[in-house]
Amino acid sequence: MKKKILIALLIIIIIALFAVGYFVFKDMRQEKTLKNEISQLDQLVNSENIDLDAVNDRLDRTVTTGDYATVEAAFKAYLSENFDNIIKITDIMNDGKLTTLLSTDNYKNDGKDFTESKKYISDTITQLNECKNKYAEFLTEEKAMSYINDKGLDSYYTDLYKNELMGDMEEASEDTTVQDSIDGLIDMLNRSDEVLTFLADNKNSWEIQDDSIVFDNETLSGQYDQLIDF
Repeated sequence: MKKKILIALLIIIIIALFAVGYFVFKDMRQEKTLKNEISQLDQLVNSENIDLDAVNDRLDRTVTTGDYATVEAAFKAYLSENFDNIIKITDIMNDGKLTTLLSTDNYKNDGKDFTESKKYISDTITQLNECKNKYAEFLTEEKAMSYINDKGLDSYYTDLYKNELMGDMEEASEDTTVQDSIDGLIDMLNRSDEVLTFLADNKNSWEIQDDSIVFDNETLSGQYDQLIDF
């Protein structure tokens, strides 16, 4: 009788060990799948020529299940909003109109009060400041964790999200490359606005001749040259 009981207990223990081993193996496989997915997504986002369709396809899909799927969805939601903001910054910086504000063609088309150009400058500066603030916010731990804190996950999964997927937020926030680029563009726009304001204030003292701006006195010409020297 005792022998039968011992055998039954042994069988139960073996089954339990197999069950535990199965779930451990399953979790390990899920975690590996998640890390591979994030690694491939990181490569796509940081490639020299970003394939937006490929990035969006990755962001829209889920390759894990259970709690890992919750972690994956939270990280991709964070990355998606952050990525959208960066794309907006890039689009603004690549807007061809930025390089034509002080061109003679623009002087002809929007002079001499430059109403449209000055509005464009004001609107663009507002957008850049909003994007800059949002970019800085995304580099804070509070913002990053807001995507997962309310999911009711075990601490293991929130730690995985925080430490393995997010990485060192403080180190990332110390890189001011994006903010410096935005500040440089805002400075250029403000200087362009100063030039256009100068031209509008002295609109009766200049004209375009042979695709060049010509002033009716050297003083104004000298002031203009100083303003555009940036």
